[in-house]
Amino acid sequence: MAQLNVKTPEGTYPILIGSGLLARGGSLQDEYGMNGRAVVVTNTTVRDLYAQKLAETLDAPVIAVPDGEVYKTLDTVRAIYDGLIAAGIDRNGVMLAVGGGVLGDMAGFAAATYLRGIRLIQIPTTLLAMVDSSVGGKVGVDMPQGKNLIGAFKQPERVLIDPDVLHTLPAREIRCGLAEIIKHGFIADAGLLTDIEMRADTLSSSNDQTFTAVMLEGDFMTRLIARAMQVKIDIVQDDPYEQGIRAHLNLGHTFAHAIETVSSYAWLHGEAVGIGLLAAARLSHALGMCDTAVPQRVENLLQRLGMPHRLNDLDPETIYAAMGTDKKRQAGKLRFVLLEGLEKPVLRDDVPKEMVIDVLKSMKV
Repeated sequence: MAQLNVKTPEGTYPILIGSGLLARGGSLQDEYGMNGRAVVVTNTTVRDLYAQKLAETLDAPVIAVPDGEVYKTLDTVRAIYDGLIAAGIDRNGVMLAVGGGVLGDMAGFAAATYLRGIRLIQIPTTLLAMVDSSVGGKVGVDMPQGKNLIGAFKQPERVLIDPDVLHTLPAREIRCGLAEIIKHGFIADAGLLTDIEMRADTLSSSNDQTFTAVMLEGDFMTRLIARAMQVKIDIVQDDPYEQGIRAHLNLGHTFAHAIETVSSYAWLHGEAVGIGLLAAARLSHALGMCDTAVPQRVENLLQRLGMPHRLNDLDPETIYAAMGTDKKRQAGKLRFVLLEGLEKPVLRDDVPKEMVIDVLKSMKV
């Protein structure tokens, strides 16, 4: 089992990565100091796969909410509150959030605000949540006007990652997680890009079954998860409340969140992040910040992994308008994370609208 440690203003918490962690759920009570009653919060998909069995071993109640970004709302959080009250969870209780990023964000927000805060253990079950949302303490919900407009900071007691659960993920979700890992590669660890490219070279076909088998073969994904997480850990430790360099983790996200919103979440987060990375790289090149090799490498990675790299029927003007509610705005200006090259992210808030629209138009065909 691998262990990474995250230092926060409140202390330090561990991230444990190991095959079979969920199967050892019965030892959680002793191993991880769950004093007080535990409750498992999950979604209806993961409940049947993993969460119900874990809850039974802990003799804990289960709160299951609908699965999907469209349910990442205050109404769903209220349902979690209702479940916590019905279960009699007090301030000594501990919430186990078992699911993907949407579930982890909502459950974390409920844990941060219920009784002014109860303890939280994140157990991400998607690749994207493992390498991104489970680390760093940002939790929240969406509003109709945009993503994550309501939120808080809530550090978990620990994060438990069992790579075995990835074998039940659809290939589409594996690709979504790889988009976030690629993002981390462009921000601070270009070796991640090389490793993914080398693994992609072994793909004998593009069908989903082959893709999943190749990407999950051996301990490749476990090592990739640990390295990608270390990129985020290093950044959030230096900037826990996103006052500076933590914003670099939003590379591609100004585009991505708008794409998710205007598509009514038909685009999954990882898919939007992938094409958002391409848009950010093309915009960086258009501004003369990097050479053409950077956007070409992003596009090649997306194509080789079978991920969307064109906007299809999405309208550039509508996407730009949706950026107007992005929570990363400052002083009324859109703020983009762009690239001066590999491992050279920078913040820019002086990008002309026309240039952004031109980049989006270039991605229609």
